[in-house]
Amino acid sequence: MDDRKGLLGEGPCWDEKEGVLYWVDIVKKEIHIFSPEKRSSESIQVREYVGAVVPKESGGFLVALQSGIYSMDTGQQLTLIAKPEETKVNNRFNDGKCDPKGRFWVGTMDMDGTNPSGALYCVDNNYEVNKKIEGVTISNGLAWDVKREVMYFIDTPTRNVYKYTFNLETGDIDNKEIAMHVSQELGFPDGMTIDEEGMLWIALWGGGKVIRCDPNSGSILREISLPVTNVTSCTFGGSRLEELYITTARVGLSAEELENEPYAGGLFRITPGVKGVPSYKFKEGMK
Repeated sequence: MDDRKGLLGEGPCWDEKEGVLYWVDIVKKEIHIFSPEKRSSESIQVREYVGAVVPKESGGFLVALQSGIYSMDTGQQLTLIAKPEETKVNNRFNDGKCDPKGRFWVGTMDMDGTNPSGALYCVDNNYEVNKKIEGVTISNGLAWDVKREVMYFIDTPTRNVYKYTFNLETGDIDNKEIAMHVSQELGFPDGMTIDEEGMLWIALWGGGKVIRCDPNSGSILREISLPVTNVTSCTFGGSRLEELYITTARVGLSAEELENEPYAGGLFRITPGVKGVPSYKFKEGMK
C-alpha cells in the first residue's frame, strides 16, 4: 500500500488521535508519517540510524537514534535525553514502544547482530532512563497483555518470545519465562503486537509471514503470507483498530531476490478480522 522500497522498515506506531501511522526506515535514517485518510506520506530525515519513534501526548516525539534517546519537538529539533551506551560504539538502538502507563521501552543491539552486548531500557515519565534487561543480542518486539499484567519481549536470535510479570504502576518486570519458541523453518521473530483477545501477532524475518499466536499455549493460530521475505514488525491501526499495518525490508536480499520481490521494503495493510489494542503515547510528568 506504500511502495516506498525502504531498506529496513520498522517500528510502526498508530496515532489514534491524528489518524496516522508512524514508522521508521532505520538504514535510510527516515521517520515516515502515513495518513490513510489523505492517502499521503511524508518523511522526516534524521542524522543517524533511527530505531524507533513514538508520539508524546504533549506534542512531538521521542526518538531512539543510534547514539541515544532524544526528544523531537514539533519543529523537528532534537534534544538529548540520554546516551546509556555511549561507550558501546558498535551498538545501536532498535525497536521500541510505550507501555500502557506511557513509559518508553526501547532496546539496543550489536550492529552485526551477533554479540549479546545490547539491553532493554525504559524511559520513565520523568525522563529517567533505567536498564531493564541485559545480555540482549537483537532487542525487538514488545507487547503488553490486555490485563496489563504481562510484558512480552523478543530477543531475535534466540527465537524465543519471553514473558515477564509486569507491574503497571512501577514498571518493574520479573519472573522471566519463555512464552513460545519460533521454529527455524518459520524464520526469526522480529517485531510484534497484540490484539484485543490477547493473542500475539509476530513478524517473521526471513519467513515472509506474520503469525498469530496464543502466548498461553505457544500454539500458532494463523499464518498470513506476504510477497516479501523479510517481514519486520506490525501494529493495529485505523479508526476501529481493525487494520494491521506491516513493515518490511530490502536489506539482506540479492539483486535477483529483489527482482522477484518488487514490494520488499514497502508498508502493507490487511484486515485480519480481529481488533487490536491502541498504540500508547509517551506521557510526561506522571508519578
